Amino acid sequence: TGKGIANPIAMIWCGGMMLEHLGKKEAADLLQKAIRRVTAETGVFTPDLGGKAKTPEVTDSVISAIRELTV
Repeated sequence: TGKGIANPIAMIWCGGMMLEHLGKKEAADLLQKAIRRVTAETGVFTPDLGGKAKTPEVTDSVISAIRELTV
C-alpha cells in the first residue's frame, strides 16, 4: 500500500467494459485503443510487467493516449 506500483490497466479496462455494457461502445473502444497504444508502443510498465513506472505514470500515459486519439 502506498508504493505507487499497482498496475492501473485492469481497472481502466474494467471501466471500458462498464462503458460498453452501458451502451457507450465508442468510449469503450477509445479506452481499449489507448490501453493498446500504451502497452504496445510506450514501454511504460509497472514492475509487475517488468517496468519501472509508478501507477500515476501509467495512468498519465493512458490519458495522453486518449487525448492523442481524440484529436
